[in-house]
Amino acid sequence: MDELDIHLIKLLQLDGRLSLTELSKKISLSRPSVAERLKRLQEKGIIEGFFALVPPAAVGRKLLVMVELSEIRVLGHEFERMIVNEPDVIECHRATGHVHYYIKAALNGMDDLTKLIENLTPYGNTRTSILLGTPLVRRVILPSDQLET
Repeated sequence: MDELDIHLIKLLQLDGRLSLTELSKKISLSRPSVAERLKRLQEKGIIEGFFALVPPAAVGRKLLVMVELSEIRVLGHEFERMIVNEPDVIECHRATGHVHYYIKAALNGMDDLTKLIENLTPYGNTRTSILLGTPLVRRVILPSDQLET
């Protein structure tokens, strides 16, 4: 990645809706050059996709929780096959240490939380925290040697 690629991914992380025309103006390259760079960044897996960021509360999911799953009772791939089909789960992270998985869910209320915990219990021990706020939703990610101070 060169400086233009880095500038391009920074701009897109700040606003994924920027058009090719807007991007080309901001980085002083032609539209075809920007399109080619975007294609290459996608092919390399540096840009995985473009999507809308929807706050869970905006769609009625006012209860955010983080569930820790430890002392797992099944093979990891069995659990992972199940968790991708849990509609309330918005993130799941495999980890080292005592906790095997960190599961973030966006729920309508306590009844949904009860159902989620009941679905998870056969797979291991759960510990649940209700998330009170999100001081950092997301951050622009740059190569480590390009971090701004």
